[in-house]
Amino acid sequence: MEIGLYLLAALVAYLLGSIPTGYVIARLRGNVDLLQLGSKRTGATNVLRTMGWKAAAPVFCGDFLKGVVAILIARALTQGDPIGDVAAGLAVLAGHNYSVFIGFRGGRGVTTGLGTLAVIAPVVLVVSAAIAIAIIAWSRYVSLGSVLGSCTVPVVLLISVLLLGQPFPHFLFGLLGAAFVIASHKDNIQRLLNGTERKLGQRVNP
Repeated sequence: MEIGLYLLAALVAYLLGSIPTGYVIARLRGNVDLLQLGSKRTGATNVLRTMGWKAAAPVFCGDFLKGVVAILIARALTQGDPIGDVAAGLAVLAGHNYSVFIGFRGGRGVTTGLGTLAVIAPVVLVVSAAIAIAIIAWSRYVSLGSVLGSCTVPVVLLISVLLLGQPFPHFLFGLLGAAFVIASHKDNIQRLLNGTERKLGQRVNP
């Protein structure tokens, strides 16, 4: 497989990930600048806190679809090569978190990462999402659920590689992708340790 196709898949995925779904919807629905409010991120959680679930729902769907479409395009370009999945998966996360369209700012990659897993490893998506949701329901901290749920992704992917024949490059994506998402929660982790992190349901007034 020509390396140019991997690079093309990564470039397309990055640009797709860079579409700032949350930023655009916040501007359209209330002329709200997410980069100045709450966590100053463009993901669904910040939209939920600043504008409510009616705005957050389409943001979640849009960010999720970015991950799905990025992998599907990569598979079309690379004939289903797992390395293409890795290149596109990491690139779409980078685009979402560091969008070229809004000054290399963005979200934290959780929802877009879920979209990639929906294509790459649906079983891993279900297991990790279930764990994350359970933690959020128990603690009321979205960030805690996101971080601990991300930690389970490479573990479950490795089990899938060993027992279910999942391609090994997918484990590498899970490992690197999870590390990337967890690193993007550095400020959340600090607030959790300090006891100042906002819980689910706490609003930020625009």
